[in-house]
Parts: sequence; C-alpha cells; structure tokens
Amino acid sequence: MAEETNKRAVALVLAAAIAGPCEGLRQYAYRDVTGLPTICMGSTKGVKMTDFRTVPECKAMLTKEMSDVVQTVDTCRPGLPAPVLAAFADAAYNVGASIACNSTKSTAARKLAAGDHRGACTELLKWDKARIAGVAVTLPGLTKRRVLERDLCLSGVA
Repeated sequence: MAEETNKRAVALVLAAAIAGPCEGLRQYAYRDVTGLPTICMGSTKGVKMTDFRTVPECKAMLTKEMSDVVQTVDTCRPGLPAPVLAAFADAAYNVGASIACNSTKSTAARKLAAGDHRGACTELLKWDKARIAGVAVTLPGLTKRRVLERDLCLSGVA
C-alpha cells in the first residue's frame, strides 16, 4: 500500500510539473479556446466568469484536481509505472479521463489495457486538437504538451 501511495505521489509531482507551465497561471476566470470558463492552471470545475483566486488557492486547486486525476487513472489502469501514470494523468487533466480509461473511444486506453505502454505513449501525440466552433483544430500548445507527456511516458517504459 505504501508503494502505491508513493507511486501516486511521484506521478502527481511529475504531472503537475507539466500542467503548471503548459496551462499557465490566470487568477481571474477566462474562457479557454473552446469557450469553457477556466481559472488558475486549467481548472474548469464550477468556474464562473466573475471568479478570482489567489496564487496559493490556484496551487492548491492544481494539487487537489491533479491528485484526483492520478487516482482515477491509477484505478482504471492499475500497475502503470509512475512516469506512464503521470503522463496519462496530465493528459486526462487536460482532455478528460477517456484518454486513459475508455477503451471504446481511445486507442491509447486500449493499448494501456493491453499492456502496450510504448504504443500508448505514442498515441498521446494524436490528442493535440480542440473543437472550436465544431471544427477540430490542431493547437501548437497542445502539440508541445503532448510531446512532453509522450517523452515522460516513454521514460517509464522498459
């Protein structure tokens, strides 16, 4: 049990190290490129456009939300090495848990379920689009983030 807790803690630190710089810090609520009200470092849960958060509140939000995502991914895909778990946790924080957990919608999830971690890591690169006005658009920031996730992920593959 302590080993699992330690793995989740390591994954949390690694995932947050990607999410923080990629998301940036915005203390006032704003609409992301898809129109979702967002605040701090990519938080969208219950955000209203009039919201404001302090820097310590933003850091606490990222830690709590990323911890929840790490747990979700670790529960749906138990036994992943910490770097693989971290990479998929960051991706899930950004696009939702389906990327790691829904084998019907995600080739990456299917590969994780099959134990093909290398193949799953490579699949991360395909998730660099956002739907804007109904059209899937490749976003350079997402492309860079997915490369970071893929590289972290592959560092955990033997």
